[in-house]
Amino acid sequence: MTAALNQLWQDMAPDMVDRDRRLRITEISDTHALCVVEHDLVGLTGRTARIRLDRLKPPAYRLVEDAGDGDALYAAILAAIAKVHRPDATPADYARAARDAV
Repeated sequence: MTAALNQLWQDMAPDMVDRDRRLRITEISDTHALCVVEHDLVGLTGRTARIRLDRLKPPAYRLVEDAGDGDALYAAILAAIAKVHRPDATPADYARAARDAV
C-alpha cells in the first residue's frame, strides 16, 4: 500500500492505540509524509508530525480512510465528526456534528 495525500492513518504504537491517534497526510516528499494529527484523545489534535514513508504501513500504522475524491462537503463532515469523537460519543453526537457541518 502506498501513502497518498489525504489518507487517514491510525498510529498503532502500543502507547498510541488507547489514545486513538489519527494522522491525515497533508504533504508527501520523496522520503516523508507531513501529517496533521486529526484526532487524539489526549488532546494533541492539530499538531503536525513528519513520518518516514517506509514506516507508514502496517503494523506500525493502520489505514483508516483512503484518499477520497476531494469532495469539500465530505471533508467538512469528517472534520466535524472528528471534533466530537471520544470514547463515550453516541451515534446522535455524530449525526448532530454531520448535520451542523452542512
